[in-house]
Amino acid sequence: MKKTVFTGIATAIITPLNKDGIDYEAFGRLIDWQIEEGVNALVVCGTTGEGSTLTDEEHRAAIDFSVKRVNGRIPVIAGTGSNDTAYAIELTKHACECGVDGVLVVTPYYNKATQKGLIEMFTAIADVSTAPVILYNVPSRTGCNIEPKTVAALAEHPNIVAIKEASGNISQIAEIIHLVGDKMDVYSGNDDQIVPILALGGKGCISVLSNPLPKKSVEICDKFFAGDVKGAAELQLELLPLINALFCEVNPIPVKSAMSVMGYCDEYLRSPLTVMETEHRNKLIEEMKKQGLV
Repeated sequence: MKKTVFTGIATAIITPLNKDGIDYEAFGRLIDWQIEEGVNALVVCGTTGEGSTLTDEEHRAAIDFSVKRVNGRIPVIAGTGSNDTAYAIELTKHACECGVDGVLVVTPYYNKATQKGLIEMFTAIADVSTAPVILYNVPSRTGCNIEPKTVAALAEHPNIVAIKEASGNISQIAEIIHLVGDKMDVYSGNDDQIVPILALGGKGCISVLSNPLPKKSVEICDKFFAGDVKGAAELQLELLPLINALFCEVNPIPVKSAMSVMGYCDEYLRSPLTVMETEHRNKLIEEMKKQGLV
């Protein structure tokens, strides 16, 4: 049995930015609030953290800052994936030196890969990582899908411990869980599928929703693991309109808008991302009001 990095909700945390770079004061305040609200882990410099437009220096500094700020209170997982295996290896080594509790490695984007190429890439990264490796499958963004048999092959590596599954394909996720058994943990990568994946044997969710709504996001998993499946499902469905509003434009545009409304960051995104359309923003704020967030 491999070590589980976390159970429950890991917030895929935003990176507060302004024209000068990372706003570390805002970042630290947000990290502290997330921990106070009870999240089970943090994922930094992932998709939601705009890792793809951070400079190399910013990416490394944000990982180091997060580990130091969290100071062992909850696990910190760093996004260290790339479409360049060599760069992913170097970034993974840096994250491990910083003391992260896990690394999240996305499939290569644009150049993509065959299933053989994926096995070679993830294996090379896992071989050098001193932290547990979580695979990240999000074909809608990368154009590259990790097939269930490939996940099962990678599950044999002692340092590949989990997968964040954001394909949205419940049948594929069920097949993965069937094939890997207890060799790998599975996390939902979609907030609208937390309960379905828990019901299949998943361990939790790497969540965007928990940025503005950490306590209720955690409550979904807490209810489920306490045996209140009906209560977990009811809460999942109650939050569905807010989840949909948070994904009405490409992530992290809406969640950055939500967190700015709540006073945790400037509404600033790196190009090619732009601020939220007014019509969508108004709908998001309407759903936030229903949850008492504004």
